[in-house]
Amino acid sequence: MQTSPVPALAPFRIRSFRYQWPADLATSWAFEMETLILGWYVLVETGSVFLLTVFASLQHIGTLIAPMFGVMGDRVGHRNVLCAMRAVYATCAIVVMTFAFTGVLTPAHVLVIAAIMGLVRPSDIGMRAALVGATMPPDRLIGAMSIQRTTQDTARIAGALTGAGVVAMLGIGPAYAVVACLYVTSIVLTLGGRGTRPARRTDANAVERASPWRDLREGLAYVWTTPHLLAVMCLAFVLNMTAFPQFHGLLPYVAKEVYAADQTWLGYMVAGAAFGALLGAIVLSRYGGNVRAGRMTIVFCAGWYAMLMVFAQLQDPVAGIAVLILAGCAQSLGQVPMVTLLLRNSDEQFRGRIMGIRMLAIYGNLPGLLLAGPLITHYGYPVTGALYCTFGLAFTALIAVRWRSHLWRIDAPANKR
Repeated sequence: MQTSPVPALAPFRIRSFRYQWPADLATSWAFEMETLILGWYVLVETGSVFLLTVFASLQHIGTLIAPMFGVMGDRVGHRNVLCAMRAVYATCAIVVMTFAFTGVLTPAHVLVIAAIMGLVRPSDIGMRAALVGATMPPDRLIGAMSIQRTTQDTARIAGALTGAGVVAMLGIGPAYAVVACLYVTSIVLTLGGRGTRPARRTDANAVERASPWRDLREGLAYVWTTPHLLAVMCLAFVLNMTAFPQFHGLLPYVAKEVYAADQTWLGYMVAGAAFGALLGAIVLSRYGGNVRAGRMTIVFCAGWYAMLMVFAQLQDPVAGIAVLILAGCAQSLGQVPMVTLLLRNSDEQFRGRIMGIRMLAIYGNLPGLLLAGPLITHYGYPVTGALYCTFGLAFTALIAVRWRSHLWRIDAPANKR
């Protein structure tokens, strides 16, 4: 097989990936701008950290149906499902843009739109990964997933800074015009990529096509009976409950209440975290073929918690951004091997369902965010952050011990290079 002279760019030799990467980049950029614009809008208009956490939580309510998106991806093609999802994003963005330009936008409207988006948005990352897994040769998979990860990280940097700046200079209407254009662009590019055929069923029921619910049950049973997949799913749930709320949903509160800063500083904070994650992804895109995914996932997820615990105790925004860069790097070095492990060490016909079930772990954000509101109100952000990180570290260690032979042993399938 002919390879690229630059190993990190080898995935771009695949036509589908050349279209998918910019499509995912446009979508991720719009996601980040949207989250910051609307999160800041809700916080400023209502002055309530509780409503801020409600807004952040609504973006994840679709996690309960995420496995069905995986089922549909396996049945009709991951690209087709992605296109339909991104059409929903574009429609919602156009509605918010129209309400903003006509002066009728309210926090209630924002919460309703967040709920609609939240039904679909949690499955986007899983469908992206499933499409990469379906179109990429195994020897290029971890490099491709690292490059694919840069779509989120570069978007967090550019989207954060652009979103904050556009709103500050022009207002929410023009900012949302940019968001809507990005979503439309992502639809066009996604359509340009090569579709994937549904994987053939290999069981005795291949002739008689099973129902979607039966497909889902088979996917759940496959994860439950495959130890390294079950271990990763448990770890993903814990991370979403305790780490991601601090890394995403609560940053507007930290910027406004802890640092007494404005949305520009919030953009800097988000960009700092994303810059660290981008550095991690770049390293993996070059040296990913040498890593042991199981061990790397455990080590760097623990490192992510350590950095977040330090961040929760800081009162200076400059120091906070520096620690967020380190936290972002640890996050990327832990999350990319985790996703690669799921795709590389699983049956092809279950790929979409596995990623859909992985997205189900995002449901951990809901209790994590909703509990954070009252805990911060009663005990303050530093204590709440320390509690979350302590809980997360304890469960990460428990998972590593419980599934040691599948995640940590050097000869485990999860650690094959």
